[in-house]
Amino acid sequence: MFGRKFAELSCAAILILATPNLAAAESLRDSLRNAYQNSGLLVQNRALLRAADEKVADAVAALRPVIGWSSRFAHSYNDVASSDSLTASLNAKWLLYDFGRSDLQTEALKKTILATRQSLVSIEQNVLLRAVTAHMNYRRSVEFVSLRSANVELIEQELRAAQDRFDVGEVTRTDVALAEARLASARASLAGAQGDLAKAAAEYHAVVGRKPGDLATPSSLPELPTEVSAAISNARAHHPELTRVQHEVAAAELALKASQLTYRPRFEADAGVSNVDLDGPLTRSLSLTVSGPVYSGGAIASASRSAMAQRDAKRAGLHLVGLEVEQAVRNAFVVLEVARATGEATDRQIEAASVAFRGVREEASLGARTTLDVLNAEQELLDARVSRISTRIDEQVASYSLLAAMGKLTATELDLGVKTYDPAEYYNLVKSAPRAKSKQGAALDRVLQGLDGN
Repeated sequence: MFGRKFAELSCAAILILATPNLAAAESLRDSLRNAYQNSGLLVQNRALLRAADEKVADAVAALRPVIGWSSRFAHSYNDVASSDSLTASLNAKWLLYDFGRSDLQTEALKKTILATRQSLVSIEQNVLLRAVTAHMNYRRSVEFVSLRSANVELIEQELRAAQDRFDVGEVTRTDVALAEARLASARASLAGAQGDLAKAAAEYHAVVGRKPGDLATPSSLPELPTEVSAAISNARAHHPELTRVQHEVAAAELALKASQLTYRPRFEADAGVSNVDLDGPLTRSLSLTVSGPVYSGGAIASASRSAMAQRDAKRAGLHLVGLEVEQAVRNAFVVLEVARATGEATDRQIEAASVAFRGVREEASLGARTTLDVLNAEQELLDARVSRISTRIDEQVASYSLLAAMGKLTATELDLGVKTYDPAEYYNLVKSAPRAKSKQGAALDRVLQGLDGN
């Protein structure tokens, strides 16, 4: 007896710890906002996008003059005398023309950045869909615990009734044992449900960034297309994975064009000024260099063929991603329809099971039904209620899964009312490769300070 009470108190403690702040109900919208604002995964990938932005700045900087300086002090001596010399020089090197190869490489990098932005959108969708799932699974667990608790109380009443009838000789010891066995099973199910609730709370905390309070089940579903064809059209127009691969195809085509210009010569200018011993005359130099490959052992041709194969692979990938997106939409649409149909069926099942349970219980009080009949009727009603809870939750998750499959599960599309991350803001400041001490460089510093913790 003591062990059972201890277990019940432990489960109750888990339930209390898992559901703080019961006074403040939190909507699914609140959970999505918190997940968007607190996601470390989004912060990480935003930083990776900014690192990709800097590659464009590197490419732009490579097309500008590169100026450097050097200074050399030398001391020489022999058995007769020694001497010191100090040389200072300033040099500049500038790529003048390479038949557009560097420009093509820069444009390919820009397309890659656009693809990376779409990857960030996909990650945002995954974060928000996981938040939806965590919110709804927590609600499922809370309702299961409530249902299992009520089931335990009901079977305890049936056990007391069976014991009373046994005491007056209306039923046998078998009826009491059946009720006791069913009560033990109900308590085990309650303990399992409380364990599931604790795990659901931990998942919610990990996804949303805070412990769950009194989470509310949404009263309505998001607005969705009524036909699968309309959903597929939306997906083809908005899904970030499709857009990402389209940009990757464009980048691969530009990289191929750049590789085909490798045989073309490069025109570079060099200029310098140097001084020996500081008080000597300045030496100035200016040169124009034209260079290009003659023989590379087949490496250049191999690189060009590799770029062509990469282009072809990206094109094939675009076709595959299109099929995958369409299949995901169809699957999500079917799951949603099944959840809706199952919900309607379980509603009717609950109505019928409720009537049956009340009737069997009344008949049992008159001696026309056994305890087992009552317990079986109660179990059927419990199963129907459990199914209805799950189908209601599944319908919500399926709705948002369909939004994600269409590419519309983003903070902007959902109008969450949070400050969204603008990937173009940083890129627009770095695309011209500003100097650190310039006005634009100072603006970049302010942007980076504002991004701390975002």
